[in-house]
Amino acid sequence: MSHQKFSRVHLIVMDSLGIGAAPDANHFFNGKVPDDGADTWGHIADAVDLHVPNFTKIGLGNIPRSKALRGIPQEEAPLGYVTKLQEVSDGKDTMTGHWEIMGLDIKTPFPTYPEGFPEELLKKIEDFSGRKVMREPNKPYSGTAVIDDFGPRQMETGELIIYTSADPVLQIAAHEDVIPLDELYKICEYVREITNVGSEWLLGRIIARPYIGQVGSFERTANRRDYALKPFGPTVLNHLDEAGFPVISVGKIHDIYDGQGINKDMGHNQNDMDGVNRMLKAMALPEFQEGLLFVNLVDFDAKYGHRRNPEGYAKAIEDLDGRLPEIMAAMNDDDVLMITADHGNDPTHVGTDHTREYIPLITFSKAYQNPGVLPVGHFADISATIAENFKVAKGDIGESFLDKLV
Repeated sequence: MSHQKFSRVHLIVMDSLGIGAAPDANHFFNGKVPDDGADTWGHIADAVDLHVPNFTKIGLGNIPRSKALRGIPQEEAPLGYVTKLQEVSDGKDTMTGHWEIMGLDIKTPFPTYPEGFPEELLKKIEDFSGRKVMREPNKPYSGTAVIDDFGPRQMETGELIIYTSADPVLQIAAHEDVIPLDELYKICEYVREITNVGSEWLLGRIIARPYIGQVGSFERTANRRDYALKPFGPTVLNHLDEAGFPVISVGKIHDIYDGQGINKDMGHNQNDMDGVNRMLKAMALPEFQEGLLFVNLVDFDAKYGHRRNPEGYAKAIEDLDGRLPEIMAAMNDDDVLMITADHGNDPTHVGTDHTREYIPLITFSKAYQNPGVLPVGHFADISATIAENFKVAKGDIGESFLDKLV
């Protein structure tokens, strides 16, 4: 393979950690309230005294904003290049954000089901599973509230709890002692089959949401599984894989891309710090001398954004900040680290849904000679840069900033 500027790219997605409302945020809503007031990172910093010395040293406070991040000063001599990126695609969900990062332009948004799923679909699930589906939770619902409200009934009857959100997802909550994991996964696989491209019920993801515990103390487990559509076209992951480069995934990345273009998966995270552990393990693999390591840390979104918990969200940011020196020390001299997000989920905003925001781009390399601020760009600029570095085809959209990383 021909020599590249960076031998390895380590890409971390801090799931939902947006950094300010996008210019078109007034066209996207939480209920009836537009997203133009959302600012995930900014409002967390306003609500909680964030202590993120390592993000600050890299240049977090230098990201262009109309209002500075409280308590996070600009660095005169940052360690990295930073900026923010705008979404082109029509959506603010996980798959749209991730797929665009890897070069796809999603021109038609996935359908959502704000009134719940049609009766015909629920009956098909009943016929396949042999279990009744509760009709009452069949609507947009908080994932923790739905098991508090209907978990007791499920423990008595064995019925399925099916619900949705503002995203194009069908979620099935099941107590592990009532509906075994293998059975839950089999049901989700069937639902994936009947909601694929060409179906009248096209859905972005089917999510298995297992939980444990007793009435009054239910707890979701790390046995969640996401059953995603295959990307609508080849991504930069495919191009890297076809060129023979290692493409390693950590967390739900493998699920989001349905394994397309990924040739080694490090498995699902128990939590975000376990995700960092898996990332470090991948970085130390003897066979990983070049290529892409792609990591998703979902707790930011699932545990704190959707639950509107700025204090918990702040602690999760600080935990990752505390691991950055460990990650940076594990990097080779010609590696580059890119840290970003896939959408927003402002825990101070109304509702419990994602928010249409810019995403941060925070990069570090020991090879940098003159780090600073990059021009504001778009999500797919990340994959375009990765593609140029490894001399493979880029996606449908995106402009490389590789020549600016000096």
